[in-house]
Amino acid sequence: MLQFVKNNDALGSVNRGVPCESGLCTLCESSCKGKCETWLSCLEGRKMLYPRRFGYSTSGANQVTAVGIGYHALRIQGYAYGSTGIPDNLTHDPDDCIFTNVNIEAEFGNEIKTKSRLPVMTGALGSTFIAAKYWPSFAVGAALAGFPIVVGENVVGVDQQSEIKNGRIIKAPELERRIEYFMRYYDGYGAIIIQMNVEDARNGVAEYLIEKYGNDVIIELKWGQGAKDIGGEIQVSSLEYAQFLKDRGYIVDPDPYSPVIIRGYENRAVTAFARHSRLGATDKPNAEAVREEFMNSITYLRKLGFKRISLKTGAYGMENLAMAIRFAADAKLDLLTIDGAGGGTGMSPWNMMQNWGIPSLPLHAKTYEYCQLLEKRGIKVPDISFAGGFAREDHLFKALSLGAPFTKMICLGRAPMIAGFLGSNIESTFHPERKAELNGHWEKLPPSVTEYGIYPEEIFTEWETVKNKVGADEMKNIPFGAVAMMGYADKLGAGLQQFMAGARKFNLNELSRNDLMSSNRETAEVANIPFMTDALDEEARSILLS
Repeated sequence: MLQFVKNNDALGSVNRGVPCESGLCTLCESSCKGKCETWLSCLEGRKMLYPRRFGYSTSGANQVTAVGIGYHALRIQGYAYGSTGIPDNLTHDPDDCIFTNVNIEAEFGNEIKTKSRLPVMTGALGSTFIAAKYWPSFAVGAALAGFPIVVGENVVGVDQQSEIKNGRIIKAPELERRIEYFMRYYDGYGAIIIQMNVEDARNGVAEYLIEKYGNDVIIELKWGQGAKDIGGEIQVSSLEYAQFLKDRGYIVDPDPYSPVIIRGYENRAVTAFARHSRLGATDKPNAEAVREEFMNSITYLRKLGFKRISLKTGAYGMENLAMAIRFAADAKLDLLTIDGAGGGTGMSPWNMMQNWGIPSLPLHAKTYEYCQLLEKRGIKVPDISFAGGFAREDHLFKALSLGAPFTKMICLGRAPMIAGFLGSNIESTFHPERKAELNGHWEKLPPSVTEYGIYPEEIFTEWETVKNKVGADEMKNIPFGAVAMMGYADKLGAGLQQFMAGARKFNLNELSRNDLMSSNRETAEVANIPFMTDALDEEARSILLS
């Protein structure tokens, strides 16, 4: 089994357990005291791009070749001449061709363009309790950083305060809370995307959204995700809550109304219940039947008034991938997110995450191939977002280049959530009276934090940036987790600019598959990206033989 390095002495980062390809631990704990690379980036921002102890040490790479197929086995090309994508107000002079002038602003959409300050978006943060607990940090951080955030499925259905009568929502306080946190600091960059599954459709989520928020939100249909090929699930420990969810129409396992299970619960043998969503399109025998239902759904949403609609699909096989791309194109959707296997989640069955579906690199490479087929036929390809194991700036460059020019955004699932965990833990040490409200775990700042400072202004490198943006008086309302999110975004943005400058690309639109090479033959074959000594070999020979 391929495993990744647990600690990086150059950066001073350490993983508690065996890390995923993203660099995150397989199990990311909200109470963690550090310090993986993403965790440290939330505090230090772009400083985490460089090895520690400058002036007292030297450092060298510990990975220059790779084993196995994956994004880790792609390498980034650099060039010794040229510059493309320079803004109109600048020149090709070396004084202008600096990495801080690389434009990493992105946009996606069919008729209406949604702008983002950097080409990232969050994964779906839905009915898991993690999403609810740390939502203020997630939403405010995304709004301040200027990238889209996705409210996942089932938020209304699991909310005990929501009211549904005759199949229509009449009250949805948790969904409203999530939207309003983002909109308070929204400044024209980013968006809030609301996901909808089978139960959400039955509960009238779409109708409720359009009546209350109009086109301030993007609505997203969901076919699946990279972690599982079954409906979404959460776990609850209360019998009464489990019964409430079953009454709401969900599948709850074990049955909270079974006398045997109730006795087991009373004896503390049964301690939790899993709430599951339903599979979609179970009555459809073939792709054409799915297409008809899908197009009818899009037509209905457009009649309701939605002008921006997206689709999220998972790590299904090639037929389903082709369906997602073609149907999204025919429906003129604004964005299609394609999530590779191994994608992170709050409560997917573990062995399903390990064994189901197509991993990210092969899936995304095939996405490019299928998008090309449509383009050659004169069919407009939907804007694409890749998801599945991304957390660092090199991941952004590789995924954007692999899918160029179709890929506009990169979806980050678990990584940005670390900002919310870390910020809330730090904030609760300064406001112990609000510890429960903040969902903080720490009693005091650990050494992994105090080595950077003992008060917020010195702990967070982006504190003054946020303060300058919102004003000194408003800082009291900004969650520390949102400030941490800004640090993470700063590191990603600056790192992406550096990679792009090295590739002499000063605008995201200039990225291409030619900016990548494979470090092993297996990956070269799967991704159709040349092995590193084959890439540009013809150009090299023409120089030598000229």
